[in-house]
Amino acid sequence: MEMPQPNPAILAKRERVMTRLASVVAKDALITDEAERRAYECDALTAYRCLPMAVVLPASTQEVADIMRICHEEGVPVVPRGAGTSLAGGSLPSEDAVILGVARLREVLEVSYADRYIRVQSGITNLAVTGAVEHDGFFYAPDPSSQLACAIAGNIAMNSGGAHCLKYGVTTNNLLGVTLVQMDGSVIELGGAHLDAAGYDLLGVICGSEGQLGIVTEATLRILPKPEGARPVLMAFDSNEVAGACVSDIIKAGVLPVAIEFMDRPCIRACEDFAHAGYPDCEALLIVEVEGSDAEIDEQLGLITQIARRHNPIELRESQSEEESKKIWLGRKSAFGAMGSINDYMCLDGTIPVSSLPFVLRRIGEMSKEFGLDVANVFHAGDGNMHPLILFDANKPGDLERCEAFGAEILKLCVEAGGCLTGEHGVGIEKRDLMSVQFTPEDLEAQMRVKDVFDPKWLLNPAKVFPLNASAARRAA
Repeated sequence: MEMPQPNPAILAKRERVMTRLASVVAKDALITDEAERRAYECDALTAYRCLPMAVVLPASTQEVADIMRICHEEGVPVVPRGAGTSLAGGSLPSEDAVILGVARLREVLEVSYADRYIRVQSGITNLAVTGAVEHDGFFYAPDPSSQLACAIAGNIAMNSGGAHCLKYGVTTNNLLGVTLVQMDGSVIELGGAHLDAAGYDLLGVICGSEGQLGIVTEATLRILPKPEGARPVLMAFDSNEVAGACVSDIIKAGVLPVAIEFMDRPCIRACEDFAHAGYPDCEALLIVEVEGSDAEIDEQLGLITQIARRHNPIELRESQSEEESKKIWLGRKSAFGAMGSINDYMCLDGTIPVSSLPFVLRRIGEMSKEFGLDVANVFHAGDGNMHPLILFDANKPGDLERCEAFGAEILKLCVEAGGCLTGEHGVGIEKRDLMSVQFTPEDLEAQMRVKDVFDPKWLLNPAKVFPLNASAARRAA
């Protein structure tokens, strides 16, 4: 059978676009070879893959602006990419799109300890921001589990949080300003090094917009003095529901730990085997950390352990050294990698009111039996940001589809409980067709009109966030 021939007009356009892109970036910054493009065919949601038309790795804001202008003029979609750690398919390309990666934008541009900010290029990793200031006693608060690899650009796109967001907030609470390149190549500055910028809060619109409105090339971030000390305590319980009730009681008591993390038995065992953190044998584990002076730590932990004892913990253990504290957190930070070493899984990101934790955990357990798929729960319990890991076999026909159906039901449950579809992973492709569960048609239309203003041709990160039919109709208009 004769193979269909490529459309000459499409080939000519691709050749023209590649030539124009090659004229504005270094030779090794434009990737067109098929084998090299394979590295960019997916992000951390590896169940979905697509080879992009090309990949461009600019080294300056000006180069980003030139690339965006060319793609805008040629009608070529652009998919922004930080470090590719998105768990919702946020940087999944399409075959007609150019991936614009910010991996080469890694410089620290300015640090002001007097005004407590740092200005960086957006390709720098989350952990490297703290690394740039920790020798002077400062740190950057948001700490997603992928902080060793994830880029600030992606943190801003998804409004990432982390274990310590209970006290310090998520990215939007620590973001002061950005340099944003719009789809037509124009460059604007939003916010700045001061507390509150004049005019509309467009910075709040950009943070969490998932690359739909522009590409951030520089960011001004709030840095904070390191606390005098910090100490975690492990709390082991004989059920998920009891652990969830303990979290709810801690929050209701008005105590503000820096973090409250939750893990259930499957996750505990995987993390222990992986990191040898010394976790107890139990059904559910809480890691509660407080910080301050020794006296403050003792007082806070005294109140927290008093609350915990009312729930009859199997074990209650305070860290006795910095080394033990690091091991405790290494186990938690290794959760996704540890689970991935033993099973295929899909990681969800629903957020619920803290008071609903016992009910939602019980329902997830019941739904696990209904769908015939195991679930490992690990999440930021203090702010109700859940990360159920649904375990499945990628090589077993129908398992992925069953996993997706189960995941959709969990996310619907989160919305029904008074929460939302996502806390920090974003919508991406994973939740786009569930948006109508949380939002009315009028709500979605208002959000899409915002995108119309920034990206009238709908070329930026296409087929993400909004229901697919709505996105397609907008782009075709």
